[in-house]
Amino acid sequence: MSSLHKTKEMKSSGGFSSALLHWYDKYGRADLPWQKERTPYRVWVSEIMLQQTRVGTVIPFYERFIAAMPNIEALAEAPEDKILHLWTGLGYYTRARNLHRSAQTICNEYAGQFPKDLDRLQALPGIGRSTAGAILSLSMDGRAPILDGNVKRVLARYHNIEGWPGQKLISEQLWKLAEIHTPKVRVADYTQAIMDLGATCCKRIKPSCSICPVQRECQARIEARQDELPSRKP
Repeated sequence: MSSLHKTKEMKSSGGFSSALLHWYDKYGRADLPWQKERTPYRVWVSEIMLQQTRVGTVIPFYERFIAAMPNIEALAEAPEDKILHLWTGLGYYTRARNLHRSAQTICNEYAGQFPKDLDRLQALPGIGRSTAGAILSLSMDGRAPILDGNVKRVLARYHNIEGWPGQKLISEQLWKLAEIHTPKVRVADYTQAIMDLGATCCKRIKPSCSICPVQRECQARIEARQDELPSRKP
């Protein structure tokens, strides 16, 4: 059976998302600081910080940042130097500058409220499609897929997708799969579940396949190709 045909079956049965949600209810992470009060602002800051940075590294920076900038108005009004000082140690300082610019835009053009439209969110500095989807799904009850590094790895392995995810055709294929698997209910939990699965189980090196909730259908596991996927950049 082809991966595409199998995906269509799962679309109707909800097998993939159901398995992940069941796993998440038992083993998912629920004590991260940005999960305690899920607002668009807090989710957004965490998502930007987590780009190219590990969760364990982000937590103390996030807590310090939120203590100093508790809401989007405070961030928009703060001088850039203060924001960069709070960011010191995280690296990739363009992320901090984009946070500042986006906060000002949201306050000036949207009265301090995050737009609930995916395209408008993506138009903000530093917010790509996956980050916009995370904001919508995790804090605004919207149904929008995400495709961060963890999700790419899970889907590439599960569907045995060859090719570097940075390539347009591969990226489009993964986005289609992400859309298919995203359920219509419990979207926030599912979004967190698939990120958690990639971070704690379907790891880049030595994945814990024996405890994976979707191991039976995972094509990479069946063909013993876990270490090969996702494909590396040429």
